[in-house]
Amino acid sequence: MSTPATTIPGIDLDRLRDWIDETMPDRANEELDAELITGGRSNLTYRLRLGSTTCILRRPPLGHVLATAHDMSREYTVMRALGGTDVPVPHVLASCEDISIIGAPFYLMDFVEGSTFRSRHDLGQLGPHRVRSLSEEFIDVLARIHSVDHREAGLQDFGRPEGYLARQVSRWQTQMQASHSRDLPDADRLVSLLTERVPSSGPIGVVHGDYRLDNVIVDERDRPAAVIDWEMSTIGDVLSDLGLTVVYMRLAAMVGDARFEVVADASNAEGFISEHDVLKRYARLTGRDLGDFGFYLGLASFKLAGILEGIHYRYLQGQTLGPGFESIGDTVGPLLAAGLDSMEENY
Repeated sequence: MSTPATTIPGIDLDRLRDWIDETMPDRANEELDAELITGGRSNLTYRLRLGSTTCILRRPPLGHVLATAHDMSREYTVMRALGGTDVPVPHVLASCEDISIIGAPFYLMDFVEGSTFRSRHDLGQLGPHRVRSLSEEFIDVLARIHSVDHREAGLQDFGRPEGYLARQVSRWQTQMQASHSRDLPDADRLVSLLTERVPSSGPIGVVHGDYRLDNVIVDERDRPAAVIDWEMSTIGDVLSDLGLTVVYMRLAAMVGDARFEVVADASNAEGFISEHDVLKRYARLTGRDLGDFGFYLGLASFKLAGILEGIHYRYLQGQTLGPGFESIGDTVGPLLAAGLDSMEENY
């Protein structure tokens, strides 16, 4: 549900108007209106009506956030670079690091027509044949992201690929510790195994960091029109993306459709490409060896467990409200156990 501009949080329209006049002089003095279209624990997304055109403004959430999350400059930089590739991304217009304008960094991008699918019910309305086709295209786009030469795209300084996997293990261990409210022995076991088994090297490229279907805008032909939500993107081992996509599918199957507000379950829709076919299709398109994929599944499980434990912690603190949050903590233990099991999987 959108929010009228008169009550909109997170934007000072007068200051934003002045900034647009100065930064985008070709749009100076055009009528400006805004509405909040998504918000909460993730970045805030606003639809701006600027004269006769529509664009999107993205800014961090208003409340407490993790120090490394919600990086607007990161989103803007990677989408601007990928705009010259065959990866579908929105066209970015301008960015602002001056927090005096609206209280936080933000950027503007073109509005992309289309739909996003988060729940099994909504995606299932397309029917099994269309779901199958879309889910295959979804994996094809991931392969295209991972096939981009990040140096040619101008992203050679976008991340530190050396030691990326070890830093990921350490990062999510830190995030888990920051959300500590109970003992989770399987978390200690899993991080120990991950630390011992970090691969020495892997395929380096653009990592989205949160690749799932509801981070893709789908056009009327059931094709991906734009990949969005690049706040966790970097240059690193691209198989970490594939592992996360597969574990998202496993998590959806684990919780069913009762908590789709918290855990996206679109991959449960009839016709959605199977995990086996995901890996087969990705390997064929990229030529990558998935023989040591168990590590990436374990890492993805640990990462998602850390995210969900953070949501559980904020719920206990009264900082997160809404359906599904009261029981999301019940998912963390099984997810960690599944991560331990997945460390032994080979493909």
